[in-house]
Amino acid sequence: MTGTASCDSCAYLVFDEDYEDYICDINMDEDDYSRLMENHFRECPYYKNGDEYAVVRKQM
Repeated sequence: MTGTASCDSCAYLVFDEDYEDYICDINMDEDDYSRLMENHFRECPYYKNGDEYAVVRKQM
């Protein structure tokens, strides 16, 4: 992934004990998944910043 979005700071990144690794835990249907696999994105279209204080820091 390039640009400002990083998997490490994504709100959907959770640790899966079965895989013993971090996975993207976003609920998507078959259509969403096929669009994700067909297109070549520069950044993840589902990225959501997990930093709850980012907005507060901008306001200061």
